Order: sequence, then C-alpha cells, then structure tokens
Amino acid sequence: MSVRNLSVRSVKGTVGLVLLALGGCVRMGPDYQVPKEADQPASWQKAADAREKRNRGFTSPATVDVSWWQQWHDPVLNRLVDRLSRENLDIRQAATRVLQARGQLKVVAAEGVPSLNWAGSYTWTQQSRKGFLTLAEPAPGSNLQYEQYANIGSASWDMDVFGRIRRLVEAGKARVDEQQAYARGIALARLADFVEAYLRLRAVQAQISLTERHQALVRHDLALVLARQKEGAANDLEVAQARGQVEQTDSALPPLRDMQAALINTMGVMLDLPPRALEEELLPVKPQLDVPVSVGVDVPSSLAQRRPDIMVADARLHAATAEVGAAKAAFYPDINLAGNLGTQSLSAGDFFMPAAKYFTLGPTVNVPIFEGGRLRGTLALKKAEQKEAALAYRQTVLNAWRDVDDAITRLAQLQLRYQHVSELVQQNRKAYKAARLQYADGAVPFLEVDRAESMLLSSQVTLADLRMETTLAAVSLYRALGGGWQPVLAATEQRMVADAQHKNGESTTQ
Repeated sequence: MSVRNLSVRSVKGTVGLVLLALGGCVRMGPDYQVPKEADQPASWQKAADAREKRNRGFTSPATVDVSWWQQWHDPVLNRLVDRLSRENLDIRQAATRVLQARGQLKVVAAEGVPSLNWAGSYTWTQQSRKGFLTLAEPAPGSNLQYEQYANIGSASWDMDVFGRIRRLVEAGKARVDEQQAYARGIALARLADFVEAYLRLRAVQAQISLTERHQALVRHDLALVLARQKEGAANDLEVAQARGQVEQTDSALPPLRDMQAALINTMGVMLDLPPRALEEELLPVKPQLDVPVSVGVDVPSSLAQRRPDIMVADARLHAATAEVGAAKAAFYPDINLAGNLGTQSLSAGDFFMPAAKYFTLGPTVNVPIFEGGRLRGTLALKKAEQKEAALAYRQTVLNAWRDVDDAITRLAQLQLRYQHVSELVQQNRKAYKAARLQYADGAVPFLEVDRAESMLLSSQVTLADLRMETTLAAVSLYRALGGGWQPVLAATEQRMVADAQHKNGESTTQ
C-alpha cells in the first residue's frame, strides 16, 4: 500500500470519527428554568387600608414610572439627575465591570472555537563529537554542522462532545447578565440617594427660611415688649422671655446651615465634583417639593423584570446551574482534533520544494481515569452552590415583596399624618395671631404669646419634616419597585461609547 493511500485512508478515518462525535454531541446537566415565584401577593393595594385608598388614592395599579423624579417638574433636579447619569463614578465603575465580564466570556468561549497558528523557524546546529548522536567516533573532517528551516501552520479544535465548554459559556453569559443587573442596581441606588439628598436639602432650606422668618418675628416681639416696659406695661420676666425666644431662634440656624453645606457637598461628590462646587446652583432657595399625587405600582409579577437585585439573584442561579453541567461533563472523555501543515528542509533552496512539505492530522482523546476525587468534589461543590443560589433567589424575591409592601404602607400613613399636621399648623397660626392681638390690648401676659409662638414654630417645623418624609417615602417606594435605573444607565452607556470613540479618534490622530 502506498503512503499516499495510507494518508488518504487516515484522513477519511479521522473525518469519520469527527462526524460520529458531532452526531453524538450532548450537553450534560440540567437546563436552566426561572424559578416560579410561589406565594405571590395578590395585590400591593392590600398594604393600605381600603378606605384610605378609596378616598385618597395614594397608589394605583398603573405602570411604574421609570422617570419618576420628573413628576416634581423641578428643572434643577432634572438637570442634576442628567449629570448624575453621565458623571457618577460608582455608576461608571459598575458599567466597566460589565465590559470585564464580557471580556471574560470571550476568553471562555474561545476554548470552543478552532485555533489557527503559524510559526516559522531557522536553526543552526553544531553536533558534539562525543554526544549520543555520534556514538562512533566521527571520521576526521566530518561536518557536524547543519541548518534547518521550518514553516508550520497548526490548527486545533476541542470538539466539546459532552458540552463542558458550552456550559461554561452559558455560565459566562449569565455572569454578564449578573454584572448588568448589578450595574442597574448601582444606578438605581445612586439615583435614589441623590434625589433623597436633594429633597433633604430643599427641606433644610425650607426650615432655614422658616427660622429666619421667625427670627424677624421674635425680634419684633422683643422690641414690642421693651416698648411696653418703658411704658410700665411689661415686667422683667416678659423681657427675659422675649430675649430667650430670640436666642433660641438664633441658635437653631447654625446646625441647619451646617446640614445644608454637608448635603451640597454630598451631592457634589456624587457628581464627581470637589466640595462647594454646587453652591452657586443649589444655594438659591427653591420651594420644598411635594410628594406625587399617585404612585403607579403595577402588579407583583412585574417586579422581577424591574428590580435589579432579583435579576442578580436570577443570573447567579443560572450561572450556578450551568456550572453543574460543566462539572458533570468533566467526567467524560475530551476529544481534541489537531493538525499541522508546513515545510521542513535542511537547505534554504529546498524549502519550497514539494518534497519538503509535511502534514499531520488526528484526534487526541483524553479520558479521566483517576483524579483523586477532584471531579466528584467539584461536582458536589457546584451542586451545593446551585442550591445556595436557589435559596438566595427565593429570599431576594420575598424581601422585594416585603420592601414594596412596607413602602406603600409607610407612604400612606405619612400622607395621612401630613394632612393632620397641616390642619394643626392652621389652628396654631390662628391661636398665635389671637394671642398677639390680646397681648397688644393688654388682655394676656407675654407668656401666652410665647407659648402660642412656640407651638406654631414647632408645628411648622414638624410639617416641613413630614413633607420631607413623605417625599422620601415616595423615593423609597420607587426604589423598592425597581424604577429609575433604565434612563440613568442608558445615559451612562452613551457616555462610555462617546468616550471610547473620542479615545479612538485621538489614537488615530496620533
């Protein structure tokens, strides 16, 4: 039989083995299915009393507004949130982790793709006269030097007959999904944190304005008491009480201004700015924001499509399930098809001659026979990790339902309290006006004015705090519902694409 016929038969045999292997390709392990969310709450509306819902409509079954901060119609807030989407370092870092996960996925996926390589070499060799290649004494004048030229193209392919690589690629894709969900969670958290800081700032500024108005009022009262003292209509006790009111009001301003500066700096850091960079934009006092009239909460089954922590738990469970399949596939043989084609010659003149050509082609089968328990240990580890991920997924879903339910209840109760305190402020304002008129007429001592004024100031501060708490509760509800990361992350991705294009342009110019 000729060498040519033998080569042809070998190639045919190898091709036949490849086709047989491809026909029997399987994927070990279970295919992933999203867990069913058992014990799902029938409706979020059970979180609040039915009468309160019917009369006031704090929440509604409408679709969640993913641009909810725009409901306040505050151009400053809208402008700052737009900057947050592009400038916040935490959001940008989370987006780069997605790129890292995609890069890792390419590394894993490359194992299942045929690889091609080329290598060219030249060697000059001087043989030893006493070496093992010259067991007999070479004849005098023998040439023990030679040159070798080689030109080799090689190819290899792991056929992944039992799906180990495909399961690892599936797990890698799930890790990419996990990092994307993590980035969404960071975007939502930073958005909610920023809006909360803005709401707190406007509430503090409202308290500063309120305190400054009372400051002017108590100084006017002090002047009134001093004037009555000169007339003999007021005593030293009333003067001391009036001066005490002035000092108490003055002492309330420094901590409020300190809090104002701290909140401005907090927001500046979130926008990648140095301290006090936002003072020019935020120091002008704006009206304190009210809570939206109604918050759309959708239905419980839609929460998994919006809430990032559920997406993260789902992706982790998917990756763990795929890794179980990869661990099972490691028990089975691994077939690698490899081949080389090139030329070899001891002379540069013969390097491209047909006789200098050579090739090799054939499969390599690796069969795990004894691994010291490594494969079984790995499989047991991956199964335990999958079970843990399944339990973590269920816990995450339950916590998400609880967060939404608690947030709806808190918002409803705060709004009810806000209505009662609003009425209390109105009554205290009437009482204070009546006390001042009676004191001016000499009907009551200044102590009555002092008491009425203290009650009015206390209720007004409480009302400002409650207004802030209700708006913060609305933000917490949107955070629990998973709404808001969509436009924020879209802006971040646009920023990263623009930065990449800019860097590519600079590289081309250079």
